[in-house]
Amino acid sequence: MKLYHLLTPSHILPELLAVDRWQALNELLDHLVTLGDFSPEWKEEVKESLHLRETMISTGVGGGVAIPHAFSEHIDDVVAVFGRSQQGIDFAAQDSSAVHFIVLFISPRKSYQKHLHALAAIARMFTKMETRDSMLQARDADQLYQLFRQKNVILKCE
Repeated sequence: MKLYHLLTPSHILPELLAVDRWQALNELLDHLVTLGDFSPEWKEEVKESLHLRETMISTGVGGGVAIPHAFSEHIDDVVAVFGRSQQGIDFAAQDSSAVHFIVLFISPRKSYQKHLHALAAIARMFTKMETRDSMLQARDADQLYQLFRQKNVILKCE
């Protein structure tokens, strides 16, 4: 599976309204519910899991990137959503930089290895400054999607 299969234009928010990480998590989760990727009654459970993870250690990995992630027993495959913040959001990142790019993903509880592979692949994609610069300059969800396609990040399914 490729990351751009998960992050279709409808799964890309080119400008988050959120001003802090908790609002960002809620906005991204709400979007997944709106898209029908999971049911509204599961949102609180996933939100709680994401909040617990964030309070233990931030998913702001540095370089303006955060990769919040959680498990759910209510899904059969990985779901993801991407949000961009031009102004940046304080995610208590490891390098103290504001976060501009958030890839939130949720994996089935039984898919621990798949989850780790997805996390590593997403983090690798954002290591190059050119990638981050291109993503900041993209005008809309379609342009951001094309950048994900160009990067062709593979998520191992097994």
